[in-house]
Amino acid sequence: MEDFFQVGIITTTHGVSGEVKVFPTTDDPRRFKRLKEVILDTGKEHRSLEIEHVKFFKQFVILKFKDLDSMNDVEKFRQHALLVPRENAVRLGRDEYFIADLEGLQVKDEDGTPIGVLKSVMETGANDVYVIEMNDGRELLLPAIKQCVLEVDVEAGFIRIHILEGLLDET
Repeated sequence: MEDFFQVGIITTTHGVSGEVKVFPTTDDPRRFKRLKEVILDTGKEHRSLEIEHVKFFKQFVILKFKDLDSMNDVEKFRQHALLVPRENAVRLGRDEYFIADLEGLQVKDEDGTPIGVLKSVMETGANDVYVIEMNDGRELLLPAIKQCVLEVDVEAGFIRIHILEGLLDET
């Protein structure tokens, strides 16, 4: 399981006082208001940054970090990810999972027979769709609804599913 979750990517500086414009990669950008710090992933190291204040502009979040008071201080952060540790992640409700924890899980049919691996999750308006790479090379797009997803056991590393009629039909 992942120890850190990405919540945004710094796109550019904002103004001259050390603010950065962040493209949020979290479901709820307003969660930045509750964060006291984030971790900057430079690709080489993780650096903890204390959040001084948060603003919102269109689809972006504007962050100001403590003790970084000029555009030059934050210019080098462009295109780097902002992370939060698992313990600071959003609390999940019943039958909710972090996508990072689902990707890579073994997928089993109703009888428990392995049929593939969950490669990714597509977030749609109505419900998520699991992209499953089947053992036979085909790809299955499975709606993440109770009729299809029978059991999820992240600790044991599997998802048990029911494939609705027509989802695997040859065209």
